[in-house]
Amino acid sequence: MNLIALLIGLVVERLATQLFHWRRMRWLDRIIDSGFEQAERIATWPSLIPVLLLAVVLVLPVFLVIFALGDTLAGFTYLLLAIVVLFFSLGPEDIGEEVDEYCRALESEDEEAIQIAARAILEGEVPDDARQRIQHVEESVCVQANNRLFAVVFWFVLLGPLAAWAYRVTDMIRRRAVFNASRTAESDRKDNAAMVRDAALMLHGWLAWIPARLTAVGYATAGHFDEAISAMRAPTEQRDATTSEKSEHLLARVGTAALALQDRPGESITERGVRGAVSAKQLVFRQLIIWAVIISAMTLYGLTR
Repeated sequence: MNLIALLIGLVVERLATQLFHWRRMRWLDRIIDSGFEQAERIATWPSLIPVLLLAVVLVLPVFLVIFALGDTLAGFTYLLLAIVVLFFSLGPEDIGEEVDEYCRALESEDEEAIQIAARAILEGEVPDDARQRIQHVEESVCVQANNRLFAVVFWFVLLGPLAAWAYRVTDMIRRRAVFNASRTAESDRKDNAAMVRDAALMLHGWLAWIPARLTAVGYATAGHFDEAISAMRAPTEQRDATTSEKSEHLLARVGTAALALQDRPGESITERGVRGAVSAKQLVFRQLIIWAVIISAMTLYGLTR
């Protein structure tokens, strides 16, 4: 049932692009901020505990709905709920649409639009140097594809819609914690916000660890295999990096190696930026097709047993 719901959900997600703004769920920011305030009040506790409790609070309503209604209508209600939960677990934004917007900004040579589109992909500051920006965008597409898509699919297949939603919850908490820590000016609150941010990054990093490695293998399969495998095996100096940072570095390194892009003679910086972003998007799409084929085969095997 979960695999069927996943396949239907992915198709619905591709067709319902006009509904993507519903997935932002900005109204949850107030609940998350309230949880952070409670975490600051009990600063004697390890920050991971209130972050975990906050995640449970956000997951619990979905669990109760699935538990209460999942067995009705001969399982059809569960199928419908699973599709809805999957839709809201993916994203919040579609990485393909963001790449298209970035490419349009590059082609228009509107520097302000380029900065806005690149910031949406990077989820952070945009380098001033055009070459660095191109590299960071390509890397971020590979990283964000795991955060927004492949990790959600992994947890959905493994443990069902509730696990996919739990992953999305940790991602929302991570994003909000990073945002709050960056804007807090008071020294005492800044320290507390930093501890909450680190705890949120740790929790999200744990859930993203296995999917990140499967996604990296997928990049090797969908792209230039030899280069990607070499990048995966290459030694790195990441002793002080967090679990989340190690996963992101791996995805960025393997993903860009799988692209194996080389500068072309006479190619402008704009053309190179567009080609790199589009290639990264196509790599993600090819891997999604591979995953869909595997999931379809698993579904057919389960139905024919």
